[in-house]
Amino acid sequence: MAKRAKAGHFNFLDKICSAVSRRGWLFEIAPETDLPPERYVYALHHMSGPQHKRVKIFRRTYYYPFWHIEIDQQRWRWDVVKAAFRPNQIDAEEARAFIHHLRAKNLPGISPTEPTHVLIPLQTRLNETRSFQTMSPLQMVESVANTGKRCIATLHPNGDYSSLELAELEQLARRYPNLMIGGDSRQLLAGAEYVATQNSSVAMDAYLLARPVVLFAQIDFHHIALNVAEIGVEKALQNAPKHKAHYAKYLFWLLREQAIDAMAPTAELRILNALKKGGWPI
Repeated sequence: MAKRAKAGHFNFLDKICSAVSRRGWLFEIAPETDLPPERYVYALHHMSGPQHKRVKIFRRTYYYPFWHIEIDQQRWRWDVVKAAFRPNQIDAEEARAFIHHLRAKNLPGISPTEPTHVLIPLQTRLNETRSFQTMSPLQMVESVANTGKRCIATLHPNGDYSSLELAELEQLARRYPNLMIGGDSRQLLAGAEYVATQNSSVAMDAYLLARPVVLFAQIDFHHIALNVAEIGVEKALQNAPKHKAHYAKYLFWLLREQAIDAMAPTAELRILNALKKGGWPI
């Protein structure tokens, strides 16, 4: 990423550099570090960085060219989490055109088909319950399998799983004949009745196909999902097959209005506003 940025091939960082230069700031594209910035230096880190009042995090908002610049690296602590989604304030035609373009770009050749299964895209640390989760991923898989519906749990392609985790997952598959393990999450989305996940970005792809989502953990895109933390696991899974939401309007709101569109004419202004937030004197 640093090489791309230095070569001028990273549009979002180009916009950041242009925006701060117009305010008289100097910038440097530097190697990643866990060290706090030097005195009088303000630092932007990609995805994670040291906790410091002069440090902010920049992170892609699931799809290009949408980004966030935030104080906290944990998505479920961003301001958008508490923001109110009001579908009646979003133009339906504009939202529909937006989601069709986004789907064609990010899920080419994938269209919804007759539902045949529940998709459970897994992330990592399968047997742990972390602070932002309602239960461990393995407990989540068992909860969904316990509904009796045909379920497919997929492993994260970059996940580093221990032999114990995989053995416990296989044990669940033996206990529940309706549960299968493996496959490509995106390809399986087409026939998914709904998606059950902790907070995998596969849920965003589910929104693109207007598929319901059940969340077992905190995340920034929770507004139109069924949230286990709020209504309980039984009610969430029971309501999932018939759950309806304003998918097109929501994605338009979440990406176009709440994130920074690096291709928009307002990108540099939005970047400056995000940098000012929390006290940067720019």
